[in-house]
Amino acid sequence: MRAWWILVVILLAACNDDDGGNGPGVPPQAPTSLSSTSLDGSIALVWSDNPFQADPEIFGNYRVYSTSYDIDVDQCGSDWLVEGTTVAPEFLVGALDNGVPRCFSVTAVSVDGFESDRSPLRGDTPRPDSRNVALAAAPTTPNGSGFRFWDDLNDDGATQAEELGLVRSANAPDIDFFVDRDGAGDLFLIPVRAGTGVEFYNENDPVEDLTSIDFAEDLEYRTTGIQAVPGFGYVFETDGGDGLVRYGALRVLHVGTTFLIMDWAFQTDPGNPELLVRGVAKK
Repeated sequence: MRAWWILVVILLAACNDDDGGNGPGVPPQAPTSLSSTSLDGSIALVWSDNPFQADPEIFGNYRVYSTSYDIDVDQCGSDWLVEGTTVAPEFLVGALDNGVPRCFSVTAVSVDGFESDRSPLRGDTPRPDSRNVALAAAPTTPNGSGFRFWDDLNDDGATQAEELGLVRSANAPDIDFFVDRDGAGDLFLIPVRAGTGVEFYNENDPVEDLTSIDFAEDLEYRTTGIQAVPGFGYVFETDGGDGLVRYGALRVLHVGTTFLIMDWAFQTDPGNPELLVRGVAKK
């Protein structure tokens, strides 16, 4: 009887020692990358799945954190909040205020509750957007061919929903652009208001979605007309009226002879060029 008990103890000790360094008490790897997509009132996060891939047996879940973010000095805050957990390498952070920058990070947690180091940090800013907006060609319907991303109607310096995505007349002097048609029947986006410029996001290739458009500030903006091409993305720089620029983006879905259909987005944070996808994490 004594010999049997000693054998069991030896076997248990051997099992506990043979864990390859990945047994209880060992945290998973930290995610090696983190990217984000700016959305309307939310941020979509995607990160590398290396913690699970490296050792599925000890992987438990991912933990998503957020804190404040000062875009002017590229600095994340120190008061981190847990946004939630997930087993997938992606997470949608919702219920965020548009135009308020946030900083995000992700960790991996083992089945025993041991947490990894943080992923690279990611700063991003939610912004309003809208889908399937129709603008008429000015020669056909001038009253429905002008567009302004944001107009501070009550002069309070803040952005309200009723001040965004305003369709106006092509003859209005305070619009950002209107849709015109040339003699060949092609439609063009024509900047109007002082301080407004436009440029292709990529003049050689269409974009898959509105959320494929990146930073805006490195572009050289034209104040002359630009052709509206289905599938292509456009970035606008506009005057906020307070010494700071505001950035807008649109993707053209359909171009006919009398109207076009577009998706648009607008960054309400003054001077913030974050429109949609950011591809490089901060170290």
